[in-house]
Amino acid sequence: MQVRRVLALLIAILFVSVAATLVAQRNNDTNKPPQRSAQEQADIQALVQAVEVQLLSDVGITVPPPGSQPPATPPTAKPLTLGTPDKTSGDVPVTWDSNHFVKGQTDTYIPFTLQLDKATLPSGAAIWVRIVNAEQAAAFASMVTSPARQGNNNKNQPPARPTFAWDNGSFTDVPEGGKLQRAIQLRPGQYVAYIAVKEKSAAAAGNQRGNDRNRNDKNAPPAAAPGNVGVLRHEITVPDFGQGDLTTSSVIVARSVEQVAAPPSDQESNPYVFGPMRIVPSPDGKFGKSAELSVIFWIYGAQAAASGKPDVTIDYNFYQKMGDSEKYFNKTAPQQLNAQTLPPEFSVAAGHQLPGSLVVPLTSFPAADYRLQITVTDKASGKSVMQSVNFTVLPV
Repeated sequence: MQVRRVLALLIAILFVSVAATLVAQRNNDTNKPPQRSAQEQADIQALVQAVEVQLLSDVGITVPPPGSQPPATPPTAKPLTLGTPDKTSGDVPVTWDSNHFVKGQTDTYIPFTLQLDKATLPSGAAIWVRIVNAEQAAAFASMVTSPARQGNNNKNQPPARPTFAWDNGSFTDVPEGGKLQRAIQLRPGQYVAYIAVKEKSAAAAGNQRGNDRNRNDKNAPPAAAPGNVGVLRHEITVPDFGQGDLTTSSVIVARSVEQVAAPPSDQESNPYVFGPMRIVPSPDGKFGKSAELSVIFWIYGAQAAASGKPDVTIDYNFYQKMGDSEKYFNKTAPQQLNAQTLPPEFSVAAGHQLPGSLVVPLTSFPAADYRLQITVTDKASGKSVMQSVNFTVLPV
């Protein structure tokens, strides 16, 4: 089987920290927020309100309709429930398509894809992503239900607002096909993501700055923009790549791997750019016979051999699916990552990440469904770990 591997770009990013620029975007409500027009602020207000209504509903608190009196007795919150399937609400369809887990500089880097309906968002999308764990949800519920306290100026002060694992908004055009890619960065653990989407509102007519100056309460947030909003609730369990055990990142099945001239200024909007490499994930794992299958991943926890470098072997075995069973189809020559193939400056102690990659022309593959079994063996420790990915070769 003719096989070529794309190691040049992966070797180039061995010493590049993954997604360090995302840290500043983790909570743009607590850092200096970006400059936004009054209409964008109104869109953000509508999204945040939709997210918070859903979050409070998940902890047993019903938000009263506007203008109604709050309950005489503050409601009692319940713990955030985990282990439930995705839930969507509202009038704008939004679903979680896929994601990958990659070890970042400190936390776990998570590029993900949303499926949107471009027809409902012709002017572009306003998006808000809030991600919370159970403790943060409880703290938010406590803030909402706690009475205001008296400050030094004898005026009532609201309880301190909690921070969240991720809390960030953006505006973007919706790609053809509706698949929108973004990235987040989280510590290991269990989370719930609340993602609100609405059509971006048109700029207000007239002198909007003058209208802003004439508001009675300059500290009050802008009124929420009207329009349909959709909210997705999706749970995320983030793996811990820092335990020292032999493991791998998610395996990315790619349509292509491209070189970029320079890293993007906005990593969150370019989640599959790693140093000089842009990965274009396959949207469905389906390839024509004239195409190539590309897989990219990273290996963690490999021990140093006597040479001071890792000594790792990667085996790639292909199995053709036959209804409920499968049969062995073919394999490639093992990939070796050791002192002879790695750069001289590669260091396990420095935390450099080992790349695994494979590019296979599919001309010799009959049209069928396949499973690629990837076995990583660390010779220094004697341990191995296995991953599998499924793909389909189409007749044309």
